Amino acid sequence: MVDYDTRPFHLFIAAVSAYFIIITLIIVGRILAWREVFPDSAPEVLNKVVILICLPALIFIHVPTLQASRELLPLIIVPWVLLGCTIALVLPLARWLRLSREVTAVLLGLIPLGNTSFLGYPLIAGLMGPEFVRYAVVYDQFGSFLIVCTHLLFVLAWYGAGDKPSVRGMAKRIVGFPPFVALFLALVLGNDWFPDWLWGLVETFADMLLPLVTLAIGMSLKLRLVAEHRLPLVIGLTGKLLVLPALALLMVWAFGARSDIAQVAVLEAAMPPMITAAALLSSARLAPPLASALVAWGVVLSALTVPLWFWLGERLL
Repeated sequence: MVDYDTRPFHLFIAAVSAYFIIITLIIVGRILAWREVFPDSAPEVLNKVVILICLPALIFIHVPTLQASRELLPLIIVPWVLLGCTIALVLPLARWLRLSREVTAVLLGLIPLGNTSFLGYPLIAGLMGPEFVRYAVVYDQFGSFLIVCTHLLFVLAWYGAGDKPSVRGMAKRIVGFPPFVALFLALVLGNDWFPDWLWGLVETFADMLLPLVTLAIGMSLKLRLVAEHRLPLVIGLTGKLLVLPALALLMVWAFGARSDIAQVAVLEAAMPPMITAAALLSSARLAPPLASALVAWGVVLSALTVPLWFWLGERLL
């Protein structure tokens, strides 16, 4: 077992700071909405800026760096198996509970997708040490990031049109989606050809993603959800913060994964719902209050659940 007790105190402070920044931005967004500083359409505008500019910039930075390795296979397999488990559980549950299409889309989008970079990187650095962040990057890039570019785009195309779209119409929506276009161009062109001025611009746009999305989440956050969203909120938080990390723990144990890689996989699976995914769902008008509530409450509750999974991992892996 790796000895994590030598981690310096400032790494823990960095992890706490990640929570503090996100929660503060959510609160600021909620205050701005409460004081009616901006029009009601402001969250939608911010989300469109993210989709058209910030997310494509992030794709151009990270996608060309993807490189697979056999040793890291558990970090790649776990998020995709968890995605399959989520679909297998949510779809029959949604039919049984007669959940709306919008609510079903949010659960399909936010339960399997965690905040594996903005929160995942600093939390793993704080709990385990900075040398383990490289494993978190693999989980994030080969798992979360590619799931956003595939599964989440499919969910948006399938559920976002109201009625079920045709295969041709759904393909047209996916292919024309700015992040998908950026993914294709990043895979084909890479980023080695970027001049310094363009690289600086792309990095600036990518850095804007977290504050813009989190402010939008805060602006659209409803502290009192309608009745039809309360049960899905509980289902989403239970699935994301408890069920999926437990499944990840069982998987890495079954794989016989190396303890440090196994621990990272479990912690990444335990991260709260992804802020960017919530922004994409809200932009498609798929139950925005529910998506915002899942992110906000997920961040708060994960301050308790993530250390719990770390403690369990230290003793079981």
